[in-house]
Amino acid sequence: MGKNNNGIHLQFAVLAIVLTAAIMVEEVTSLFICNIDTNNLTKCRPAATGNNPPPPGRDCCAVIKAANLQCLCPYKPFISRYGFDPSKVRPLLDKCGINTPPSCF
Repeated sequence: MGKNNNGIHLQFAVLAIVLTAAIMVEEVTSLFICNIDTNNLTKCRPAATGNNPPPPGRDCCAVIKAANLQCLCPYKPFISRYGFDPSKVRPLLDKCGINTPPSCF
């Protein structure tokens, strides 16, 4: 009976290690910059790419409105790394009702 319990304890220990690793990976891939979870940027990507982007959805505008836009100014040169066309950012802000964006956008 002792061997059986040891096997169960080992299985739980392995499960705990796997879950901990999964949580750590999620934390590393999800960065918060200027009040934005970088994973949430995907909600806005369609509205800021291509020749004729669709209007932004409510989820996208919620991300934009929660952002500290002035804080994002130094990151503007890197926005294309997230799949955004930098020339589409200002129109995206306008479509989300951001009437006074920082001058950097």
